[in-house]
Amino acid sequence: EKAYHEQLSVAEITTSAFEPSSMMAKCDPRHGKYMACCLMYRGDVVPKDVNAAVATIKTKRTIQFVDWCPTGFTSGINYQPHSVVPGGDLAKVQRAACMISNYTSV
Repeated sequence: EKAYHEQLSVAEITTSAFEPSSMMAKCDPRHGKYMACCLMYRGDVVPKDVNAAVATIKTKRTIQFVDWCPTGFTSGINYQPHSVVPGGDLAKVQRAACMISNYTSV
């Protein structure tokens, strides 16, 4: 129930994807540079919000990209809301994001 009332915006889930606590590898990405990044969104997401969130990430000084890869970002949107298992551990949310990235601090 708590997750149902706390719906995050596209900008918030994009920013949280870059936080060290969201990474599967135990390293701090702030000590290196990103080479490539793929952001995959699902649910109630529109391209305008994704573009704005990516533009915000690119302007942050804490998140750096290598200079020899000018594009750096790829994104995809699946408008189908994700399904949950009744009685399962995952809450039903309006939108979600998954990031696959390659960075030099590994």
